Amino acid sequence: MFQKMGPQGWWPADSKEEIILGAILVQNTNWQNAAISLENLKMVTDFSSFQIANLSVAQLQALIRPSGFFKNKSQAIHEIFTWLLAFDVDFFKVRNYYGENLRDQLLTLHGIGPETADVLLLYVFDLPVFVADSYARRLFTQLGTPQLHNYQALKKLVNLSDFTLAEAQEFHGLIDEFGKEFLKKNTFNRSFLRDYKINLRQE
Repeated sequence: MFQKMGPQGWWPADSKEEIILGAILVQNTNWQNAAISLENLKMVTDFSSFQIANLSVAQLQALIRPSGFFKNKSQAIHEIFTWLLAFDVDFFKVRNYYGENLRDQLLTLHGIGPETADVLLLYVFDLPVFVADSYARRLFTQLGTPQLHNYQALKKLVNLSDFTLAEAQEFHGLIDEFGKEFLKKNTFNRSFLRDYKINLRQE
């Protein structure tokens, strides 16, 4: 995929705060809608964690309304940025404090599910994890893996222990860009991966 598509440079953002917001806002909508909400937030807060956390509920909901589910997403945004302020928005401090329990901690925050938690681990806390999102599940199914019933089923199947952080980020970006081009349009059989299959090793 890298040879055919080149570097993707994911996640497209200028700051970790913007990544957090994007990961929440894009839930259950498309990126175009999330981008409108992001632009609204940027104009008012310049993506300052302090300013975001101190927006009133009404202000925050109005700013992110274009991305839908604005009540739930506003609560998620407020909760995670309030949590980060307790650590002075020092992402290394957060990672060191929770260690191997960081993912579990993220999952306790409102509106943070397995996929969003892994996106935050990968792009905000700089840990090389696999994001088993819908494009990844569709791709691995096309490549001949067993039926993948849910997010965790694929996550257990893929081990990125030999990947660097940059490689793990690139892998996620490549899968999603491939998905937009060939899986969303149901044209996998015309893609450069059409003749590839995954051979699972039996342990």
